[in-house]
Amino acid sequence: MKHSFILTLLLVAQTIICQNRIQKIDSLLNRLHLSGRINGNFLIAEKGKVLYKKSFGLANEATKQPLNENSVFEIASVTKQFTAMAIMILHEKGKLRLDDNISTFIPELAFYKDITIKHLLNHTSGLPDYMELFEKIFDKSKIATNQDVITIFAQKQPKVLFAPNAKHEYSNTGYALLASIIEKASGETYATFLQKTIFKPLKMNNTFVYKRRVAPKKINNYAYGYVYSDSLKKYTLPDDLKETNFVIWLDGVVGDGGINSTVNDLLKWDRALYTNKLLSKKGMEEVFSITTLNDNTHIKYGYGWEIDNHAEFGKIVYHGGGWPGYATFFARHITNDKTIIILQNHDNITLPSNSIRNILYGKQETPKMVLSAEQLQKCVGAYELQPGFIIEIERQNDRLYGKTAGQPALELTPEKENNFLLEEIGAQIMFNLTPDGTTKSLTFSQGGMKMEGKKIK
Repeated sequence: MKHSFILTLLLVAQTIICQNRIQKIDSLLNRLHLSGRINGNFLIAEKGKVLYKKSFGLANEATKQPLNENSVFEIASVTKQFTAMAIMILHEKGKLRLDDNISTFIPELAFYKDITIKHLLNHTSGLPDYMELFEKIFDKSKIATNQDVITIFAQKQPKVLFAPNAKHEYSNTGYALLASIIEKASGETYATFLQKTIFKPLKMNNTFVYKRRVAPKKINNYAYGYVYSDSLKKYTLPDDLKETNFVIWLDGVVGDGGINSTVNDLLKWDRALYTNKLLSKKGMEEVFSITTLNDNTHIKYGYGWEIDNHAEFGKIVYHGGGWPGYATFFARHITNDKTIIILQNHDNITLPSNSIRNILYGKQETPKMVLSAEQLQKCVGAYELQPGFIIEIERQNDRLYGKTAGQPALELTPEKENNFLLEEIGAQIMFNLTPDGTTKSLTFSQGGMKMEGKKIK
């Protein structure tokens, strides 16, 4: 009786603690929504059990249709983990090898002699970003496809930014090429192969590849993505603004993005990744293993996943996604079996994943340093870290945000006047001042890697 009574007390105490943390998360998100800083769906689970699920805001600004738990969002670069899984499935079926040169499946790119499929998976290929190249030369009266990426790279033969596996640099080009390799190796379209091998077996019934401008169709509960227009003073579709209308002429490219899903379906995906339904145990371990460069430097990236072995929270694998109108985030706390899923359909807003995580673990938030508008403004600008690889620093009220192509805007948390943390990805940015107090460059640090970025505008 005594032991039973103690166990009951422990269970009650755990329930109270859990409820208290969920209340804090709800309070945080309600405050952010009331201040216009979030608009989307949030799901938090522990050991597969949903602890918190809530929708904030509208799915359609024109009809005022509210979001609900089945709203379908474009997940942007969270797509990459599905592309990587498809490659690994083909690998285990003997349809390809990870050390195959990309010319095995894409002979038009045979001049890239040393780039392998594995280099594409972990962003060590050195290939320049196709979006930058298409911005300059693509006929924007058309809609680009993956074959256009191959054709233009074959014609222009842009030089690699570095030798394969010498560095790690995020590459949308690599994942667009992986989609084409999936098609060549499987004999099916990228969309069909993913549907047959991943979405259908896992009963992810609201997950699919969708090219909205190429082949529009009626989708119930579709969450349209919106960007804020300073000139119009309201949220609008990115198609309607010159600075974001590339969503139209890049709509046909998949692999680096293109998948649409819901928070409920992504939880099904999360649960499947704890099993061997899709891959062998060895294959799953490889997906979530860090990358080792030629000089034995370790990079915290696997196949479509950022990887963090956190001293306090254990092993976490995660990925964010950003595309005009969408800001997404999916984290799997493998050691503690916790899941955080965020799908938002307004961009340039807060992605509060770290705050949610800290509350979930009962960690006290440390007060943030407050900088003046003048101190923040001197950091604003575009900085080129590598040819074609640009990070844009923007100021919104009393906060700075950093954004690169294909990724969501992430908040910069000040440590000192010129030093900031990108807490979502475990990175640091230091702005380098000239004697007159202006900023001409920055230093980006992450996982032992440092990159210097010159201010270009």
